[in-house]
Amino acid sequence: MIYLDNNATTAMAPAVFDAMEPYLRESYGNPSSTHPLGQHARQAMEEARYSVANLVGCHTSEIIFTSGGTEADNAAICGVLLSRPDKHTVITSSVEHSAVRETLHVWSKRGIRVIEIPVDLGGHLDMNRLADAMGDPDIALASIMWANNETGVLFDIPQIAALCRDHRVPLHVDAVQAAGKVTLAVSRLPIDLLSISAHKFHGPKGVGALYVRRNTRWMPTITGGPQERDRRGGTENVPGIVGMGKAAQLALEKLQNPANDQYLRQLRDMLEARILSTIPDTHINGDRACRLTNTSNIGFTSIEAEAILLLLAQHDIYASAGAACSSGSLEPSPVLRAMDIPDRIAHGSVRFSLSTANTRAEITTVATQLSDIISTLRETLPVV
Repeated sequence: MIYLDNNATTAMAPAVFDAMEPYLRESYGNPSSTHPLGQHARQAMEEARYSVANLVGCHTSEIIFTSGGTEADNAAICGVLLSRPDKHTVITSSVEHSAVRETLHVWSKRGIRVIEIPVDLGGHLDMNRLADAMGDPDIALASIMWANNETGVLFDIPQIAALCRDHRVPLHVDAVQAAGKVTLAVSRLPIDLLSISAHKFHGPKGVGALYVRRNTRWMPTITGGPQERDRRGGTENVPGIVGMGKAAQLALEKLQNPANDQYLRQLRDMLEARILSTIPDTHINGDRACRLTNTSNIGFTSIEAEAILLLLAQHDIYASAGAACSSGSLEPSPVLRAMDIPDRIAHGSVRFSLSTANTRAEITTVATQLSDIISTLRETLPVV
């Protein structure tokens, strides 16, 4: 198997599984219990919080554990809007993940005005439009992603955060794709809320975290018990949190070794060079410089991406067409549409997202198989 769908999810690191296992077996105490079994779970959870805070670059008291990135995004947006009932406008980008986009769509039905800042053909945010929008005194929140999950394009978060600070607009950053791939260091940036998810950096599914800067106006959206300092009710997922903590520790260690980033860039560039040189009418979607080193979104003209993925899977090669959350749709990705990528390219666009577990031999195999697959599809199933 050649797995090139790491932006959808990553393989759990063996060390993460090992860290979780005791809390699935003998150390099963409820962290709210006062007896030793419960307090052992509590201590493990707080140690994990420390590791996650180190990855984010904040104080441990600013981390709230969630069920994943989607809940973290929802909690950030809803929590700020509930705490600021006098404000009725949210700024976002036109290429956000559905966890943000659909949440804001729900709020728009409740009277919240959503301003979508467009992107250009390279996937870059229109900073002039963003600056103009900031002049509206009715803004409750700006919610803008750090790294696009489909193209890997990176937004200039330091500049965006400074702009929000200057206009006293709270900023939520969806960093689900950025965590473990770029240095976050939120304590050095005027970011008020930030979302991450463990399974994007070799941790378990079903656990994430929301960073809320101290003194940020925000209300919890899940109530019931005093867990997470009264900010998220419900018994904590201790095994998942422990796994997230271990994954965060490993991710930070990788970030501190530039060789990992360099290796991913080399693999990605090798893949793109082989594809562009051997397959005609192919296009890289998004800026080729300012993006995640592991991500390549390639459009193959006049073919449906689903057909490409099906034939790749027959060779045990796994990639995706855009976000995993919207797989099954035959429509072009909303992200590519927002970038004004022509339909003849967008329909045949495939996302390859790598990890350091991939090898050069795998990249050679993928490029070779793709050349045959694209040739066959253009002869037998062309899209006019």
